[in-house]
Amino acid sequence: MPSSLLEEFDSWLSKAELPNRSLAIRHLVQDYISSNQWHYGKGQACGSITLLYDHHRNDLSAALTTLQHDFGDLILCTTHVHMSHEICLECIIVKGDVDKLKELEEALRRTKGIVSVNAGITALVN
Repeated sequence: MPSSLLEEFDSWLSKAELPNRSLAIRHLVQDYISSNQWHYGKGQACGSITLLYDHHRNDLSAALTTLQHDFGDLILCTTHVHMSHEICLECIIVKGDVDKLKELEEALRRTKGIVSVNAGITALVN
């Protein structure tokens, strides 16, 4: 590894308050594996899918309920919060096959009335 890269890495380590390179490298490898599993649709993963939507939109609540029932094998729980009179935030905690989690995310993105969908998914790696 070039010394300039190692110096930059050590500087990042110091700012991140990680105790050693080994732990930092373990985190980086985990992130890399998770990213690739998500990208290529392989393996098991868990995480959250966060939605923002206008709850005044006709039939959106029914559409969300139907989707959540259709993907019930992946959904562990949901949390619903009113951000304003119009906008709701919903956090869906998920676990399952990456390809099925991607199907759920894509189905949510196609649902009219949802303002944003943000998936924070981590691969289950031993």
